[in-house]
Amino acid sequence: MAQISLTFPDGNAREYDAGVTPAEVAASISKSLSKKAISATVNGAHWDLQWPIDDNAQVAIHTLSDADQALELIRHDCAHIMARAVQDIWPDVKVTIGPVIANGFYYDFDRAEPFTPEDLGAIEKKMREIIALRDPVRTEVWARDRAIQHYKDSDEPYKVELIEAIPGDEPLRMYWHGDWQDLCRGPHLQHTGQVPADGFKLMSVAGAYWRGDSDRQMLQRIYGVAFANKGDLKKHLTMLEEAAKRDHRKLGREMDLFHFEDVAPGSIFWHPAGWRMFQSLIAYMRRRQDAAGYVEVNSPDIMDKSLWETSGHWQNYRENMFLAETQDDREYALKPMNCPGHMMIYNHGVRSYRDLPMKIAEFGKVHRYEPSGALHGLLRVRSFTQDDAHIYCTPEQLADECLKVNDLILSIYRDFGFEDVHVKLSTRPENRIGTEESWDRSEAALQTALETAGMSYSIFEGEGAFYGPKLEYVLRDAIGRDWQCGTLQVDSNLPERFKSTYVTPEGDRQAPVMLHRALFGSLERFTGILIENWAGKLPFWLAPRQVVVASIISDANDYVHDVVNALKAAGIQAEADIRNEKINYKVREHSLAKVPIILAVGEREVTDRTVTVRRLGEKQTSVTSLDEIVSELQKAATPPDLL
Repeated sequence: MAQISLTFPDGNAREYDAGVTPAEVAASISKSLSKKAISATVNGAHWDLQWPIDDNAQVAIHTLSDADQALELIRHDCAHIMARAVQDIWPDVKVTIGPVIANGFYYDFDRAEPFTPEDLGAIEKKMREIIALRDPVRTEVWARDRAIQHYKDSDEPYKVELIEAIPGDEPLRMYWHGDWQDLCRGPHLQHTGQVPADGFKLMSVAGAYWRGDSDRQMLQRIYGVAFANKGDLKKHLTMLEEAAKRDHRKLGREMDLFHFEDVAPGSIFWHPAGWRMFQSLIAYMRRRQDAAGYVEVNSPDIMDKSLWETSGHWQNYRENMFLAETQDDREYALKPMNCPGHMMIYNHGVRSYRDLPMKIAEFGKVHRYEPSGALHGLLRVRSFTQDDAHIYCTPEQLADECLKVNDLILSIYRDFGFEDVHVKLSTRPENRIGTEESWDRSEAALQTALETAGMSYSIFEGEGAFYGPKLEYVLRDAIGRDWQCGTLQVDSNLPERFKSTYVTPEGDRQAPVMLHRALFGSLERFTGILIENWAGKLPFWLAPRQVVVASIISDANDYVHDVVNALKAAGIQAEADIRNEKINYKVREHSLAKVPIILAVGEREVTDRTVTVRRLGEKQTSVTSLDEIVSELQKAATPPDLL
């Protein structure tokens, strides 16, 4: 039998017969490793212990202590064990697919009756019984015809359809967890007992159309989370509880910031306080952009389809666009992005190398069709505002401009309390345009900017756009969640499509390099992130409502207005509450609305020209003079870029 050489992480190599499995390799190393092994990595691919290795390879054996590999298998096995549990309890239920997702898994079922919360408890109990059995997991490779006949005999029509949709005629991998069987690419754990019985929890049930097609069967999707141990699960569930308290939709109602209506799905009805906060974000960004040399423009919201044909959106993005046709048979589209409009502005007139870099910014309202099921408060909408900008520069200016954008974006995030920022660098995909030289230059410019700034970053090979590499900025919030916000993307495609040029020092015409840049990204989404990050208790300068001056007695009403006027004159958002209600009632109401400062005014305060200060989240109050509180709050109301 042919021999192959397997090289291990420590650099040592051993000879084995071709077709050896990782399980056999682990057993050849030590009995303890054989017992602990769960999977392997073979030439960079995650490998089931039962799969044969036919050629020379780099091999690493994994145990449950290898977190990344272990979690993938635990979650995948949980999906299968859950499906087995469901069919053990309800044998007539049909199964479909059950993949691993972030923090857990799901499985889609075809069942006549809806699953109830009590059903989830019964399924969890049955799953733990299956785990306790320590049933072996085994795998076989079957011919396609055999697999199809097996599922027809088992009355599993969804599995038959899945197999028939797989291109080619290669054999299929089948897995058994005890006597329960599923079609799966793997890998999996070696027995059900390797899943931690106290490390998973079923969370919810949702509807899901078969294969995402609204014309097909509506299935029931059971979601679960899974971790390596009880402690990690508890930590995750605690985070979810905290996230629920911070949900911007809940806080938006309590703070009276915005609401949604069915007449405009995915569009926001801003209330006065919410709109004030939104405009504060725009004012802040406008100042930062002005200082960084950007010029602000505005492009039309609706433009003829010819523009979108030139940009390529009509051919590649039309299903996500809102279209319109006028009585003169012209076709238009609401803009899904600002880039083509900025190309028209750049092309209006002759540009010289002396004009570059040219930085065009816009707070442009864009519209993109999102499926109804994907809409989620401010975080996923159909109509939103982008703090979009496009930088037109020469190839020689590219690296410096990338560094400037990187420095600007990090400075802005710090102003909003985000210190933990990670960057993803997506590099050239297999299908791309442009020369290798231009890709080398673009990728080097982005990488140089990150390294000069001392940023940590991850490289995602092959995940750039077909026209250029990109950076994605990921913020970690106060409870450890990650949010992808800002982007920086190099583009040589649009300038070529729009025949954009500048005059070089030699008098030639050359296409500029174009940088797409968004800092907040969607302002609506960033607003939602801020609300959740701060749990509604926003920094004073950004708070939708800053101060409420509340009367304790009606004789203090005139002084309440004096205090409000003094605060407003100092640039502070202040409002009066002179309702005929007890002061404790007023304090509770405004505290629920997350008003950071409540100033109570009674007979003593009128006489002494003072106020009683109650700060959000503090039980103790303090008494201070009107002049002192105005001075203090005036400083607190100053945005960080103006300090």
